[in-house]
Amino acid sequence: MASNFKIKMLSDSSSDDDEIEMIAAVAIAKRRHKKFGRCGSIKGHATIWRDRLAGYDRLFHDYFSKTSTYPPDKFRRRFRMNRPLFLRIKNSVEQHDSYFVQKRNYAGVLGLSSLQKISAAMRMLAYGVSDDSIDEYVRIGESTAIESLKKFVPEGKQRGFPRMLGSLDCMNWKSKNCPVAWKGMYVGHAQEPTIILEAVASYDLWIWHMFFGLPGSHNDINVLDRSPLFKDLAEGRAPSINYSINGHNYTMWYYLADGIYPPWSTLVKTIPYPQENKHKNFAKAQESARKDVERAFGVLQARFVIVHGPAQFWDRDTLHDIMKACVIIHNMIVEDEHITKDIEDLNDDVSNEDWVKPSFERTIGIMEFIQNHHRIRSRENHSQLQKDLIEHLWKHQGSRKAM
Repeated sequence: MASNFKIKMLSDSSSDDDEIEMIAAVAIAKRRHKKFGRCGSIKGHATIWRDRLAGYDRLFHDYFSKTSTYPPDKFRRRFRMNRPLFLRIKNSVEQHDSYFVQKRNYAGVLGLSSLQKISAAMRMLAYGVSDDSIDEYVRIGESTAIESLKKFVPEGKQRGFPRMLGSLDCMNWKSKNCPVAWKGMYVGHAQEPTIILEAVASYDLWIWHMFFGLPGSHNDINVLDRSPLFKDLAEGRAPSINYSINGHNYTMWYYLADGIYPPWSTLVKTIPYPQENKHKNFAKAQESARKDVERAFGVLQARFVIVHGPAQFWDRDTLHDIMKACVIIHNMIVEDEHITKDIEDLNDDVSNEDWVKPSFERTIGIMEFIQNHHRIRSRENHSQLQKDLIEHLWKHQGSRKAM
């Protein structure tokens, strides 16, 4: 009789029949447990009867049924996203990896549902909690919770700075379980083992670029030298762009950066000790806009406590997958919630022609690569771009402030 009950895939339009079938499956599982007692697939291996179906039933009625116990705002706060987005992620993960699809074992007993596995992974990311605390509510074992997390994580022109892609900076993630043999190269200015995340973020907190995994002994310049941030630009595969600022033409995008970064034509830094009003105006605008990436780091760590506290895992590939998953889900939440702000457009003298055109040209030769490399690191272009932005900002902001 148990084989006649099949749990349907959950959606926003879950019917009452699904709940009836699940209640029946829970009752059957309890009767089976009373009849056969505890047993596992490994002979002599002690098992714990967690009543997984009851755990699913509680999770479903708390958050996913039509008459859920907790309202949408509680779901948003506890899962770090709205329910429709969570269900979209769930359905995509199920299609990508059959591990998350609910199955029966050889004894005909229903296993963990995708809701339980994905909820366990999301709560470990969001709260940084141990698998034991997940077990108490979701009814999922330690090894299964960790396996679910590892399988889940791999699968994500404004403000006076024309054609600025975002702000660039680095963040350090503490490594609690760093092997003793590696500590020497992972200890940097934080005086404890860390792993570095380099990221580019825009004003809406969207993270456009991430490069993660270098030991904490590196500074931001060392990370930039090893980063693929300008790889496409150096190889001639980046989208072409032509724009004008203060009467000068430019063909490369740029990022806002702090003082430690080198004076490259693709990086715009502040003025350390501005004296003139124009320079003070530029420094204030640059430093304000540059905080976007730091805000993104703050929101990322607040949203996913697992990357705020010390890393519990030691395997570098696993840590990379966790960080990448958090960034992807963060961007999905930003997109889902349409985080926008009314920011004054200061680009009225910037041409919108020749915006982004994909390139299908041949692979460049070594000499062209070297020329592009020098263009990216040109100090002269860096100085000229900074001067033009100073004049551009003063024209649009400074004159009105002076009135």
